[in-house]
Amino acid sequence: MKNSNEVRPKAVLVTGGAGYIGSHTACALSSEGYRVIIIDDFSQRQKVDLPFASVIKADFADRAILHQLFTAYEIEAVFHFAAFIEVGESVKRPALFYENNVSKAAVLLNCMLEHKVQRFIFSSSCAVYGEPQYVPMDEKHPTAPVSPYGKTKLAVEFMLQDYAQAYGLKYAALRYFNAAGAQWELGLGEQHTPETHLIPRLLDAIAENKQVQLYGDAYQTKDGSCVRDYVHVQDLAQAHVRAYKYLVDQKENLVLNVGTGRGHTVREVIRTVEHVCGVQAEIAVLPPRAGDAPVLVADTARMHETLDWKPQYSDLEAIIASAQAWQRLRKQKQKEIMQADI
Repeated sequence: MKNSNEVRPKAVLVTGGAGYIGSHTACALSSEGYRVIIIDDFSQRQKVDLPFASVIKADFADRAILHQLFTAYEIEAVFHFAAFIEVGESVKRPALFYENNVSKAAVLLNCMLEHKVQRFIFSSSCAVYGEPQYVPMDEKHPTAPVSPYGKTKLAVEFMLQDYAQAYGLKYAALRYFNAAGAQWELGLGEQHTPETHLIPRLLDAIAENKQVQLYGDAYQTKDGSCVRDYVHVQDLAQAHVRAYKYLVDQKENLVLNVGTGRGHTVREVIRTVEHVCGVQAEIAVLPPRAGDAPVLVADTARMHETLDWKPQYSDLEAIIASAQAWQRLRKQKQKEIMQADI
């Protein structure tokens, strides 16, 4: 522990920084010259190299660990990604989601305030909107989440509003649409257990010569399948960096959508995956899933105007090509590990 008279090094703390979006953001922050500290419990059993950060394996709401970090370092901001995200699981086990996503977030915020850490960048979600009343959806769209997952995200946003008013907290809440792609060259990509995101599921199905599952084909869209807004994870990472710099420079709180403003149907995604892989998929049409909205597309005008942010990597084919390269890299690493164990 450092003596109180010593100058503490400046750093940013990234909770869930070994996860998908957290690791990409931690990398982007390091590239901008920030000292990055990651705290992650590795509950997803992800295997990832993070040479750009100091990594602590722990629960992000461990008060003793947080006290040590906030004492040893001058933490300039906390980037919070350590949430449970699987919507279906949140319906089955809401208590788990409220404990991790809300109660523990309060512990983290309270520890920040104790140590006078005043900036918080929050990984929120378009799930806070619920069923779309209009599309594209802007930040003024009514918030009426339909899943416990979405409700926990909105609960934290309310908490941030109240903490800002009462304690002067500065925050940015970024409402993602569909994060996708990978920075595979650096060994970064999706490693969810279970994997619920469309693109890696499609790639896995094709690689394993399995049927591609399409949930619902009678929606009021151009080909009957759902429409979603896919944004590359590197673009998301840059959005976090810009949001943080805005808080420092402008000192105004932010609630912003992060997407491309372009929608792709599931069938379009399937066709693009087929094109990238050079394989024609066998499609199994299944009943629509409860709660799946026909169309979810972001209105990103406010994001562009406020942060001068535009997606650079979010062409659908480029997203899928990067995800495929990441999938191949993972499988190669798994093969090498298995051979080494023989």
